[in-house]
Amino acid sequence: MSGWRGYLSVGLGSGLGAALRLLVAQGAWALWGSAFVWGTLIVNLLGSWLIAAFAARASQRISGHVARWQPFLVAGFCGGFTTFSLFGLETFHLLNTGHPWLALAYGVGSVPLWLGAAWLGQRAGTPS
Repeated sequence: MSGWRGYLSVGLGSGLGAALRLLVAQGAWALWGSAFVWGTLIVNLLGSWLIAAFAARASQRISGHVARWQPFLVAGFCGGFTTFSLFGLETFHLLNTGHPWLALAYGVGSVPLWLGAAWLGQRAGTPS
């Protein structure tokens, strides 16, 4: 997909991903309050799994429906759904509000969790 259709596809996917990210964050806030940044952690874990599963599936089928949907799903939806910048802001906020150990646990623990989710997603997206 190229030209304006590619841009439109990525833009629509990004908008839908960002809207879902907001819903997940609001749901986490309603369930657990502000004690921890569960919404961003959940979104980034799920997004890591999804993007790896989509990419693995698309790499197996270079042509066809999966390849056509890749800009919408990978760059668009998953790009709009996940958020590294919010992760950074939340980690900094934890530091500034007197929670250095929670900031450290969140910062150090998130990356291995994201990589694990991506690994599981890649395995799920690759046919046996």
